[in-house]
Amino acid sequence: MTHPMAPSNQPRYSAKELQEFQSLINAKLAKAEETLSTEKDSLMRLSSHSTDDTYMVRAGLEEGNMVMEREDLARSVVRLEKYILDLKLALGRIRTGDYGVCRSTGELIPKERLRVVPHATLTVEAKNQRPEARSEPELAPKSTDEEG
Repeated sequence: MTHPMAPSNQPRYSAKELQEFQSLINAKLAKAEETLSTEKDSLMRLSSHSTDDTYMVRAGLEEGNMVMEREDLARSVVRLEKYILDLKLALGRIRTGDYGVCRSTGELIPKERLRVVPHATLTVEAKNQRPEARSEPELAPKSTDEEG
C-alpha cells in the first residue's frame, strides 16, 4: 500500500536498495561516532594541559599552537556532530520511505551520489541552483552537504 500523502507515481528506491543504503549509512555513522569520541578526548586532553599557570618565554608559542590545535579540533567536533545528525536524519528518511528523493525536484537522487553523500537531500543540479551553492568536497565529514 502506498503512503496516503505520496503520489503513487513518485519514484522510490526498492526495499533492497534502501537496505543497502541503510548498511552504508550505519557503517559511516559508526566510524563518525568513533572519530568524534577520539576527537572529543583529544580536545579534553588539550584543554586540561594548558600552560595558563606555568608561564615561560617558550610557553607563549606553545600556548599559541595549543590554542590553534584546540580550535581546529573544536571545529572538527562541530562538523562531526552535524554529520552524525545528518546521517541519523537519513536513516529516518529510510524508515519513512522518503530517502533518496530530492526535496526540491521530487526526482530520485542518483545512487552514485548517495553512495558518496548518503545524507544528501538534493540532486547535484538542484543543489547547484541554490543561491548559496558552493563547490562540494566529496570527503565526509568535512562536508555536511546541503543540510543546515
